[in-house]
Amino acid sequence: MTKILAITNQKGGVGKTTTSVNLAASLAASGRRVLLVDLDPQANATMGSGINKQTIKVTIYHVLLKQAQLQHARVASVQGKYDLIPANRDLAGAEVEMVDFEQRETRLKTALEKVEQEYDYILIDCPPALNLLTLNGLCAAHAVMIPMQCEYYALEGLSDLVNTIKRVRAHFNPVLKIEGLLRTMFDPRNILAQQVSEQLQKHFGDKVYRTVIPRNVRLAEAPGFGLPVLYHDEQSKGAQAYLELAKEVLSA
Repeated sequence: MTKILAITNQKGGVGKTTTSVNLAASLAASGRRVLLVDLDPQANATMGSGINKQTIKVTIYHVLLKQAQLQHARVASVQGKYDLIPANRDLAGAEVEMVDFEQRETRLKTALEKVEQEYDYILIDCPPALNLLTLNGLCAAHAVMIPMQCEYYALEGLSDLVNTIKRVRAHFNPVLKIEGLLRTMFDPRNILAQQVSEQLQKHFGDKVYRTVIPRNVRLAEAPGFGLPVLYHDEQSKGAQAYLELAKEVLSA
């Protein structure tokens, strides 16, 4: 059965897109059929997958506005060995254009139903905001992965996101659950990071992934080459961490 995972956090700069791209590549490397949906107008997941956002003609924007079938927007990420529904700046206007549409919250869900059976995993890279695009991602998903840095403000934002997920579950998507919290950009020398990490484990227990994503130069470099870190430097700590995360996801 296909698993659809929304990767989301309304706070920017927490490693959400890095996680989307590198988890997709790591799952694909394990032999799974993977589709990554870029739902962020910044289109960083598109660029990080080796696809030039300036030259693509059909994107997730056209799919959400029902101007194109999802199959026609799909491209292969040769670098990542997975399929991608790309995005570009056009997506920023989708929210305004969709405001008066019927069933505007479930447009992505409806579009994915036509290709769902072709994949083992569908990952949705949501924008860093609790907006209509993120709502589409949450309505389409079976579960949510929340990447977060271990810092004070992250805990504050987490409660807002958890409440949003509860509301989506109550009104739109009763199967939605929190798959797990992923600690990213982790520096074990930072005492605050250790304290926040302990608090997360205390409050969320086994909802916190055992895998911790470290601060890693190779992880930061890889998007500049349009590559997942696995194919930039497989032996790096970042690549090995995402391979471990993929194992956890597969065993869930």
